[in-house]
Amino acid sequence: MAKECDLCGKGDMVGNRISHAHNVSKRRWHPNLQSVRASVGGRTVRMKVCTRCLRSGKVVKAAC
Repeated sequence: MAKECDLCGKGDMVGNRISHAHNVSKRRWHPNLQSVRASVGGRTVRMKVCTRCLRSGKVVKAAC
């Protein structure tokens, strides 16, 4: 399963998990992806879209 937005391409970010004793290990932040039925070119397509694209109106949801 791809953890990437189908519209803007937003994906995982990487960084460090740092404990109180300053032990460092790798960690990841995943984008908030939602599975949405959207109309693209007159057809209904299921897409994984980040919430920022949903909120900004880049996605036209398909009618039920």
